[in-house]
Amino acid sequence: MNKILLTLILVIIIYGTYKIYQQVNIAKDLDRLVAKGAIILDVRTSKEFSEGHINNAINMSLGSIRERYIELDTSKIYITCCSHGLRSIKAVNLLKERGIKKVYNGGVWSDLEEIINENK
Repeated sequence: MNKILLTLILVIIIYGTYKIYQQVNIAKDLDRLVAKGAIILDVRTSKEFSEGHINNAINMSLGSIRERYIELDTSKIYITCCSHGLRSIKAVNLLKERGIKKVYNGGVWSDLEEIINENK
């Protein structure tokens, strides 16, 4: 019983360390992409966008991406964001299916904004 508990605690510690490491790497990668001129694509509704957004972000709601993706330059780098991170993941998958290959998930817009502002 003690070995199982000890193993479980060890697994939790390793997993937690991995998640922290992964988040740091993602933040560094996103910052590098922004420095290279990546375009922030905010996939929230226009109402949500008007309540706050990242400077110079383009608002293209998830619901309109199926029609509006043709407005995007396939040679550019895009980082998607939204309010909770779910729509941005869906947007990445949708855009990749439609030929936009340089698209990355930025997750929650306020977290992404913090990453960008920290590294200015």
